[in-house]
Amino acid sequence: MSARVDHVVTSGTFSLDGGTWEVDNNVWLVGDDHEVVVIDAAHDPDEILAAVGDRVVRAIICTHAHDDHINAAADLATATDALVHLHPADDPLWRVLYPDADYEPLHDGQQFEVGGVFLEVLHTPGHAPGAVCVYAPQLDAIFTGDTLFQGGPGATGRSFSDFPTIIDSISERLLALPVNTKVFTGHGDSTTIGAEAPHLDEWIARGH
Repeated sequence: MSARVDHVVTSGTFSLDGGTWEVDNNVWLVGDDHEVVVIDAAHDPDEILAAVGDRVVRAIICTHAHDDHINAAADLATATDALVHLHPADDPLWRVLYPDADYEPLHDGQQFEVGGVFLEVLHTPGHAPGAVCVYAPQLDAIFTGDTLFQGGPGATGRSFSDFPTIIDSISERLLALPVNTKVFTGHGDSTTIGAEAPHLDEWIARGH
């Protein structure tokens, strides 16, 4: 199998509810030597384009519409003629940054094919209403955005977020995956489903 996962880290800011924070974001590229899907076009389109190289970008998938995950999406789409895909439940967040730009709506169960592998969209609300994870079973990998990190669920203390919902999404959709599934996150280090699954009760008790 020639498909692989490439990775760049881009830096910028995240703004919501009147606050702004410096952040580093993981940008994931799934594909082969000829074509690629970009997951979470964050901050720096030129750096992402450098990682793409001469490959065709088949799609730009947004795991959710917080501005740090989409703020390079429009420029990347213009540069590559690729479409941006987002779950429509995140439209209010998208419109904060892109009041006039359109996207292709994602839906649960939707599949993309790139480099001979399939990517399946799993709707996993909680961190944001339209949050999705992108599952690549042939690569034993899932791209979780800000739904699941090494050490627990994504933050739910800001607008459009809900802690019980993210716990349901993680327990029902993610922890049901094979334990050897690699978890490629929106920020920070990667992990596995097997490493995170035993801690669900701890996360619920912490309620963070």
